[in-house]
Order: sequence, then structure tokens, then C-alpha cells
Amino acid sequence: MDTSAPLFSEAWIGAVPKDWSVEPLGRWFRERKTTVSDADFAPLSVTMQGIVPQLDNVAKTDNNANRKLVLEGDFAINSRSDRKGSAGVSGLDGSVSVITTVLQPRGLNPRFTHHLLRSRPFQEEFYRWGHGIVDDLWSTKWSDMKSIKIPVPPEPQQRAIADYLDRETAQIDAFIAKNEELVTLLTERRASSVVELIGKYQTIPLKRLVSPARPLTYGILQCGEPVENGVPYIGPSDLPGEGISPTLDSLRRTAPEIAAAYSRSVLKGGDIVVSIGPAFGRVGLLCDDLKGANLTQDTVRVAIEPDKIVAQYLVWVLSSRVANDHWDRQILGATFRRLNLGTLGDTPIPCPPLSEQHRIAADITAMVSEMDDAIRVARRSIELGRERRAALISAAVTGKIDMAAAHD
Repeated sequence: MDTSAPLFSEAWIGAVPKDWSVEPLGRWFRERKTTVSDADFAPLSVTMQGIVPQLDNVAKTDNNANRKLVLEGDFAINSRSDRKGSAGVSGLDGSVSVITTVLQPRGLNPRFTHHLLRSRPFQEEFYRWGHGIVDDLWSTKWSDMKSIKIPVPPEPQQRAIADYLDRETAQIDAFIAKNEELVTLLTERRASSVVELIGKYQTIPLKRLVSPARPLTYGILQCGEPVENGVPYIGPSDLPGEGISPTLDSLRRTAPEIAAAYSRSVLKGGDIVVSIGPAFGRVGLLCDDLKGANLTQDTVRVAIEPDKIVAQYLVWVLSSRVANDHWDRQILGATFRRLNLGTLGDTPIPCPPLSEQHRIAADITAMVSEMDDAIRVARRSIELGRERRAALISAAVTGKIDMAAAHD
């Protein structure tokens, strides 16, 4: 590849080698608009990983005859891709959703096409040519898409780039997969270690560990529109989980007259709050500056008896499989998966002596910190791998990598 005399082209492409051309996408593709039934052509899904047999979680329609034909070697791209890269060259004959743009290549190497049109810079350019009100309804039509300029190297270089990217991305993908597996293993080990550290002790129902003067209770049924300088309140979305307290400035506020009707659910520092709605099981141990705040109907205040249970220990129990497995059994088969005061109050809490609770809580906190550090490292490796993969593809398909040197 001769890069000694670069040619400046479209902004998303940059400079390309002198033996490359920069031409409208419509020069190299023809739109395929044939309508078929998935009874005759198997349904396919257009994903970030490419074109695959239709995924189980894809919404099905009654009109399965109104689909677009895709043949092996065609390039399909979700017209509502919104920068996600849902596109690819199909290795299968089949049918796709009508919102998909199906392109029949005319002379480009299919594997080079796959990398080029899935590259991050092209996806951004594809999005830029779209129209819509919001991202979810943003769409790029073929009439606009065909005018996008693309870099076109000579055919031997297309093959060389495709071979290089197939090889290099396979190695990066393997690296990413190993770290994803590591995250899964560490996450599972973290959860099981919490249970092991809690141990097996005689249990006491949660409601018997709560102050009789401040029993388990949920909060405000209708909080109304947010009110500046009103009474702060905590809902499920305000709870990060595992005892982390919401911050005062992050909370919405309700009118004082609304909150006044719910004096029973006023909070204090040191209270535990548990979500019971659809996102049940999030637990927060409140900091002192949340004194006087309130709750929504999907959260419950747990005001403990300090001489019976250690707050941080209880947080770990309620955040663990010890509690969650019990809750899952209690609501098994329920149409709406949510807790209620009775189910929460009956949660069996292992209760060793207070001194042991303090030790267990400290051990869990230390273990979780160590495991979370390891998980963060693995996730960062995944992030860097994905960034490296995207940058490599972008550089290769726009002529920024000398293939001769890359193969040495």
C-alpha cells in the first residue's frame, strides 16, 4: 500500500492512500427491497455482532409476510441503528424486519464491507445523515445513505485488510471473552463468599429486630410533582444498593402538606431502607443528613433495635442470597414480582451474638472491596479491548495502517 501521497477526502475518512478511491456508497451497492414471508425465508436478527438467526427476545409481529429478503453476501443495517453498530454482511439467506436497509454489494469484498460499514466512524456518519425527532425514532433512509462517501481500496488490498482484521479482532475478541468470563466468575464468587461469611445461625424474623416504636412501614402513596425546598423522599431508584446511602441533593422533594400526612414513615440517620417494588431488594443505610426525609410506597423503613442487630451486618444479609432466595420462594408464581410488608417482615435473619455480627460485617466489607477491585480491573480490560478493536478497524478500513508492514 502506497501511502506516500495521501488524498484528503470526507471528514469521517480523513486522508487515504493515493491508490484508493473515495466514492458514494450508492456506486457500490444496490438496495434490495423484495418483500417476503418468514414462512419461506427464516427470520434473522440484525445485531451488534452481525446477522444471526432471529433472537428469542425479539418482538414478533402477526404480519410475518411483511419482511425484507436477505441473501448470503448482502449487507443489512438497522435504519434505526442510533450509533449501536447493528449491521453486518449476512452469511445466511433469510428475512429481516422492514426497518432494516438491505444492500446488495456490487464489487466490494464482503468481508471488507463487513468491517467498513460496521466501523465506528461510518456508524457516526450514517447517523449524521439520518432524520427524526428523538434517537429512538431517528432513521437513515437509503435515499440519503447512498450519498455517503466511502473509502475503496483496490480489491487485493480489500482482501488484505479483511484478513488482517479477521485475525486481529479474533485475538482481541478472545481477550475480551476471557475477561468477561473472569467478571462472571468473580461476581459469582463474591456472592457466594458473602453467604459463606454470614454462616448458619439461628434465625429471627426481621420484624422482631425492628423497634416497636417505629415498625416496618412504607411511605407516601402519591408524591405529586417535585417541589423546590420541599420534603425529600426516597424511592427504589434512589437506592444504589448494598447499604450505600442516597445523597440529600440527589433526592426529589414533595410538598410539605403531602409529607405531613405520612409522619409514620419519617426517616432518621441509621435507618435501613429496602425497596419492595418491581426492583425489590435494594438496600440503603441512611446517613445522618437524611433525617426528616420520607419514603415512597415502593420502599420500606427498617428501624432496627441496636441491641439485637448490627446495622451493617443486617445490610449484608438483606443484600445477599440469604434474603433474596427467601423472597424468590415467597413470590414464586406471582403475576407481579414485588415484596410486601408481610413477606419482608418474615424474612429469616441469621442472628449470631452482636460481637460476631460486627466481625462478620467487617470481614464481608473487606472481602467485597478486594473482589470489587479485581472486577473493576477485568471490566477495564474489557473496555480497553473494545476501544482497541474499534480503533484498529477504523484505522484499517480508512487506510491508516500499512498492510505490508502489518504482515511483516
